[in-house]
Amino acid sequence: MSGSGAKAAAAEREEFVSFFPQIVRDLTEGGLGHPEVGDAVARLKEVLEYNAPGGKCNRGLTVLAAFRELASPGQRDPESLRCALAVGWCIELFQAFFLVADDIMDASLTRRGQLCWYKKEGVGLDAINDAFLLESSVYRLLKKYCGERPYYLHLLELFLQTAYQTELGQMLDLITAPVSQVDLNRFSEQRYKAIVKYKTAFYSFYLPVAAAMYMAGIDSKEEHDNAKAILLEMGEFFQIQDDYLDCFGDPELTGKVGTDIQDNKCSWLVVESLRRVTPEQRQILEENYGCKEPEKVAKVKELYEALGMRAAFQEYEESSYRRLQELIRKHATRLPGEIFLGLARKIYKRQK
Repeated sequence: MSGSGAKAAAAEREEFVSFFPQIVRDLTEGGLGHPEVGDAVARLKEVLEYNAPGGKCNRGLTVLAAFRELASPGQRDPESLRCALAVGWCIELFQAFFLVADDIMDASLTRRGQLCWYKKEGVGLDAINDAFLLESSVYRLLKKYCGERPYYLHLLELFLQTAYQTELGQMLDLITAPVSQVDLNRFSEQRYKAIVKYKTAFYSFYLPVAAAMYMAGIDSKEEHDNAKAILLEMGEFFQIQDDYLDCFGDPELTGKVGTDIQDNKCSWLVVESLRRVTPEQRQILEENYGCKEPEKVAKVKELYEALGMRAAFQEYEESSYRRLQELIRKHATRLPGEIFLGLARKIYKRQK
């Protein structure tokens, strides 16, 4: 990224992050001090401030960047830009809703460099209801900022459909890798791709761009299908990176301690390893995958090293990036390719 490009990105991020206090006010100021629900709204404020900020904000920033790219000059008035900021934060809250719940299901310890919300003293499984509050906050914000806009129904349906797709993906993930039952035969490439598409790609990549498209008045099925073809591929690339970083990333950079091996996850690394192992090596996986003991986790990591999984990932990353550029050339005929290339540059060779 050039110096001017980096400056513009930093300014856009600052603009986005500085809108968060307004989001908190929108969601809480009417209820704080309320004689009946004041205490619950105070808890909501705490939930929002702990779980929504602190991430990279890529999803929310994508709404803003894509809207600026797609909207005509007449659509870029201050009020419309405020709507784009609010919709960007809706996606960040949507993400927080999924992460709070996901951390409970995975028994994770840290998230974004701090204790998972449910791990905080006095929170525990009450975090389940906190996740519900984060989800309902999304729809309250959409109504407040976009309720009178012609695209409101499109956005509502987009968020509802994406929530359903993500929950299907999470369910596939859970039933493919139950914590107590290790069965490596379930870990196929086809199942892996289905989990990634539904659990990650729809909400992390298609949702932000599709929201910006609707806000700019682009609602034809053909244009959305073209965007989806590119963005779902990008989502797969992103998740495979995530799986790699879970095992080989630096927790100082990623902000979380990886647990995919212990959690018996259908991860790209285990799926790829199963295609490469000898019967003896498969036995090592059978005996050690999905176990909490550090020495067993270490044995799986040793096997990944022996199978050359670092190099395999780098090779995959290069070929996936080339495929992505090809898809952009093919499908971004009426949409500006820069939206997709900009997103790809953000995630390619990332460390966190």
